[in-house]
Amino acid sequence: MQKTTQAISHQALLEKANMLLKEHDDYFAGMEASDVIQQGDVLVFRGPFFLDEEGLPTPKTTAVFNAFKHLALTLSSRYHLA
Repeated sequence: MQKTTQAISHQALLEKANMLLKEHDDYFAGMEASDVIQQGDVLVFRGPFFLDEEGLPTPKTTAVFNAFKHLALTLSSRYHLA
């Protein structure tokens, strides 16, 4: 059985994604999805990752990763890029 997803524009998807981010438990000011690409059936979200001065992950990096993973799981089952 094949899932049917709705076509959506890049901008409309980012607007939905950023609204969902604000509802996520790990959300903090400055977290945002600034780009999205489609790889197969998966929507991959991109944005600032809040690395330290040496380019290493911080606790904020983990929060962003978890929130973007949530976006991918939630929105990939509903939408595909038009």
